[in-house]
Amino acid sequence: MTSALVKQKWDALKMVKTGERFFTSLGLDPLPATFWERSMFTKPRDREVVCHASAWDVTLDDDLRVKMCIKPTEEDLTTIHHELGHNYYYHAYHNLPVLYQGGANDGFHEAIGDALTLSMTPGYLKQLGLLDTLPKDEKGLINVQMKEALERIAFLPFGLVIDKWRWGVFSGKIKPADYNKTWWELRRKYQGVAPPETRTEDDFDPGAKYHVPANVPYTRYFLARILQFQFHRALCKAAGHEGPLHTCSIYGNKEAGKRFEAMLALGASKPWPEALAALTGQRDMDASAILEYFAPLKTWLETQNKDAACGW
Repeated sequence: MTSALVKQKWDALKMVKTGERFFTSLGLDPLPATFWERSMFTKPRDREVVCHASAWDVTLDDDLRVKMCIKPTEEDLTTIHHELGHNYYYHAYHNLPVLYQGGANDGFHEAIGDALTLSMTPGYLKQLGLLDTLPKDEKGLINVQMKEALERIAFLPFGLVIDKWRWGVFSGKIKPADYNKTWWELRRKYQGVAPPETRTEDDFDPGAKYHVPANVPYTRYFLARILQFQFHRALCKAAGHEGPLHTCSIYGNKEAGKRFEAMLALGASKPWPEALAALTGQRDMDASAILEYFAPLKTWLETQNKDAACGW
């Protein structure tokens, strides 16, 4: 995708317009004119800025914006879809009283755009002109699924570690003298990751993660990884999709858009199980959609790892 974006000379504006078109294809509103006037899409030449992508409703009154330093890469095109998910959530509930202008729970806000990125299937990318041909054999399918799993599944233990460490610090359970030591103990326990060289308390490796010094709660991203697949399965069902879950793209489906918008419009006005039920019919978070989505990869890995001793 990145090579195609570069070759076809996609600029930041075209990439954002492409993200917007996904949402409008579902029947959702176009972004307001002020979004295009007030957002930051590229890095300014005259000053230093924080390029970490984020989305905003600055006045809590549909003043939607994104702040990114967009480059023509696959990662940035995916990130745009994610950030616009925040914007469309803001837009859907902006008429509610201000106390209700928020996600049903922290995970919802992060899951909205990510659920739509699951619809960025090879078929969707071919529609955009970024792929010439579709994967036709098992190797192509497994490559796509492995790539997705290395992003979404490998993230789960990491997402858990960040706030396990932060909460331990805030509660006083993790003492300052053990900040770095405990960080690596958690990473080894949950991720099977060890430092490439000796680390001491003279180092502060947690600080290399943006959300730690910025004091941004992180469990929202862990929950979002669960919810996005649950949302995707429900949206695909609403769209009338038939076939394996990983082949579904809801792009252009107005029925899925109606279900999606009905949930978004609730904001934080209802307890999150009710917001979840409005879209999925379920009141509990359910990770089974992850297993369903990655069923081909799971089967392949079970064969590859037969008789192997996996773990650390």
